[in-house]
Amino acid sequence: MGLDLINGLPAHVLFVHFVVVLVPLTALALILCAALPSVMRRIGLALPVLALVSLISVPLTTSAGEWLERHVESDPLLRAHTELGDELLPWALALFVVATAVWWFYRRAHRAPAPAGSSGGVALPLRLTAAVLSLVIGVGAGVQVYRIGDSGAKAAWHDGFSAKR
Repeated sequence: MGLDLINGLPAHVLFVHFVVVLVPLTALALILCAALPSVMRRIGLALPVLALVSLISVPLTTSAGEWLERHVESDPLLRAHTELGDELLPWALALFVVATAVWWFYRRAHRAPAPAGSSGGVALPLRLTAAVLSLVIGVGAGVQVYRIGDSGAKAAWHDGFSAKR
């Protein structure tokens, strides 16, 4: 038994706001931290913590959505939304894993003494790999959130208003 109703409202319609904000915010923070060491130094541990909160919000929202799905009339738009929603968890997990790895590598590099002749920090090939991987995962997660939100809005509002008023 999960959180299905909050103050009489379906929890999904409230939780979805966390996902819509946190997943893209995590993606943006990850991309910036992976590409710019100065940003990573400022954000630090907040990056994997933000990614963890984002990750937790996805199954919480999905579970509440599954409850809501059982309590509304089914149609093809709703089924499409549900299927897309089930595809976000791997993206959120990837954001968390890469965010934690980026934070760990930067933390490790800045704690260890720099070898003679190096400028310190994370090696350029590792930084480039992290930046490209972060960009791919961040954009993928953002696009998936958009697709889910668009399908959810269509499912909720396709016959619920009149454009002629």
